[in-house]
Amino acid sequence: MSNKNDYVYGVHAVNALIENEPERIIEVYILKGRDDARLHAIASALSSVGITVNQVNRKTLDDKVFGGVHQGIVARVKSAKVLGDYELNEFLDKLNADPFLLILDNVTDVHNLGACLRSCDGAGVNAIITSKDKSASLTAAAKKVACGAAESVPVFYVTNLARTMKELKDRFIRIVGTAGETDKCIYDADLTGPLAVVMGAEDTGLRRLTRENCDELVKLPMLGQVSSLNVSVATGICLYEALRQRQLKK
Repeated sequence: MSNKNDYVYGVHAVNALIENEPERIIEVYILKGRDDARLHAIASALSSVGITVNQVNRKTLDDKVFGGVHQGIVARVKSAKVLGDYELNEFLDKLNADPFLLILDNVTDVHNLGACLRSCDGAGVNAIITSKDKSASLTAAAKKVACGAAESVPVFYVTNLARTMKELKDRFIRIVGTAGETDKCIYDADLTGPLAVVMGAEDTGLRRLTRENCDELVKLPMLGQVSSLNVSVATGICLYEALRQRQLKK
């Protein structure tokens, strides 16, 4: 576990931290003079368990999150452990239902990662898998966009994504990748059972080895002039189609 400190900000993100990992909280900063029932409730809950709550001005909050939209609350926390290959295998071993996973290939924008986390939480995805290199980190900005989902959906950063995909297939997890060049629409694919959905970067799509390790490639229908959707929007559509099918099969 790292000894470094980090910041989590935004009402939903801090609330999720309190509910799921209160032991990580060192102290909390709240905007002085702001009449917000949500902030008052958080401050009261923290004070009752002995966590220091500091009332500060807006500039102090802005400086701590480099201008991020903090909604008047910032928590200084112990940095979370980065989850990797070993933790992923342990996690999969303990799952007692068909795995439902999201793989992100070369998605580097933290806001997209945060939005994907939020969709994953809503659609019942167990975890996100991405590579250590050329991937968005789970920063405070990502957690803010995730609105609490960063505390409920783990993100695993693996050393070799192609190798991890092969290991998932050894566990009988089907891997369905998205690619514009395929003829098969996502609505025609079977997205039930043990499943990993793979999304690539908007500009480059899936890398060659990632594409080759998919069991099947699908695409979203695009009927207008735009050739592709934002990766987090496309991810939400794909995950909820999988959820629809999985619920019908219950």
